[in-house]
Amino acid sequence: MDKKELEIVEEMQLVVEQMRLDDIEENPDIENEVFECDCCSKTKSLAGSVQYKKYRLCNDCVLLAETGFALNRIKEIEELMQAMEDTRLKELCDYIKADEQAHRN
Repeated sequence: MDKKELEIVEEMQLVVEQMRLDDIEENPDIENEVFECDCCSKTKSLAGSVQYKKYRLCNDCVLLAETGFALNRIKEIEELMQAMEDTRLKELCDYIKADEQAHRN
């Protein structure tokens, strides 16, 4: 990664974190409101989440998306969704395993 790309990544980190903080400042309860991220399938806070077309992304995935857009690595959100397919599957498998384990105990 060259210096220009690193600057873009650092800028996106600041912007996306500020989005999260702004959401919390506007509505402190939002930090405790959760949803399942369409991108990573993890249960995350609504704070800093963004709706991209039909997908709601958590703040961490918003960072991936916005950095990808800024670096011209992705042009459409569907590209990130496709790239994260293995992550979503792993998260779902882990959830199923944990649920089965909880029912055994």
